[in-house]
Amino acid sequence: MRILLTGASGFIGQHLLQALLAEGHQVVCAGRTVKASSDPRLRWIAADFTKDTDKAVWAARLEGIDAVVNTVGIFRERGAETFETVHKRTPRALFAACAESDDVHMVLQLSALGADDGADTPYHLSKKAADDYLASLPIRAGIVQPSLVYGADGASTRVFKALASLPVTLRFGDAAQLVQPIHVDDLVAAMVCLLRQRLYVDQALLPGIVPLRTARCLALVGPEALPFTDYLAALRAAMGMGRLRVLRVPARVAGWLARCGRWLPGGLLDRDALRMLDRGSTADPGPTLRLLGRPARTIASFIVEPRAERARAKLDTLLPPLRWSIAAVWIATAIVSAFVYPVQDSFDLLARAGIPEQLRPLMLYGACGLDLLFGLGILVLKRRRWLWLAQLALIGFYTIAIAFKLPEFLAHPFGPLTKNLPMLAAIWLLFELDEQED
Repeated sequence: MRILLTGASGFIGQHLLQALLAEGHQVVCAGRTVKASSDPRLRWIAADFTKDTDKAVWAARLEGIDAVVNTVGIFRERGAETFETVHKRTPRALFAACAESDDVHMVLQLSALGADDGADTPYHLSKKAADDYLASLPIRAGIVQPSLVYGADGASTRVFKALASLPVTLRFGDAAQLVQPIHVDDLVAAMVCLLRQRLYVDQALLPGIVPLRTARCLALVGPEALPFTDYLAALRAAMGMGRLRVLRVPARVAGWLARCGRWLPGGLLDRDALRMLDRGSTADPGPTLRLLGRPARTIASFIVEPRAERARAKLDTLLPPLRWSIAAVWIATAIVSAFVYPVQDSFDLLARAGIPEQLRPLMLYGACGLDLLFGLGILVLKRRRWLWLAQLALIGFYTIAIAFKLPEFLAHPFGPLTKNLPMLAAIWLLFELDEQED
């Protein structure tokens, strides 16, 4: 088949793309960035789920397309990326165009377990709105609703393994918080099987018979339903670590922590996430078993390289405090230099360094402003590689200049210059790891 795949740059989309190519399908990937491809079976086209809410825009992209798979999704809203647009309006426009297309014969929608009549969060409600609209259209459709999805390269999985690597984790409230994790390879295999079944059914129809157009909604889950903290404990055991200790947090305190959690960079905890966790995410594993023709993988088999996964989990645990501590150094330096340390003493140091008198205020307060921007940039920017390079250059310049102009600081007992060496090493480490994550 010739398949239009949206969200191909995402976690699940990347895995599904490789599986579709391995099946021999031709894939047209729709994304914000058009990538070059040397594979004749693969082509990229420009599409933006924050803007493409017009059915006509999608209709122009569906010529010669046999099936459409939508894997676009967000967990938190940010700027133009809203649940209303990304989960609801744009998918509806895409599905409407598919229903009117003479070429598209099937749509596969990646939804989420919990996007049903009991949905009570914007995330689940927006997913449900798109699912219900697709189910109402005269086109064969599959709506896939997985529980938590495990994949070594998944952002949420990395957070969960980082939490599992801590000696103590928190249990928020008294709800059971059941989850039923499925491995991304099993989820992708089930989705590919759904596409394959469409071909089989259509080929089995007698000539002249109009294919039955129906929607199937399938919960795809692993074989084990267990409390979320037990899931973390299972991941910890699979990484070859000791027993995970669980500290229970009263529901009232948990709610307060969830309200604060939404402001933490990269954090997954907020009030809606806690509500979804309390509700649980489990289903009958039978449909998954029947699609795969075998039981889905158990949690114990998720991790195949325990030492590597354990090292990465510990690194993911330590990187945020490292970033925050470096940000704190820049911000504290700016505040101390501008408001705490005697200004005249700062001017005297600049004079000894050879800075003309008229430039000293500019140098002092300009440096304070730059330090403050560095600190805030570390906290708020998503992509920081250029910022790490700028910090390396500035600290390196300061270190060399002071060593030549004020050599007494090289022999200072507090080591104001030699302490720059571990600072440089830490920033270099963050630069290298951000390069891998881009």
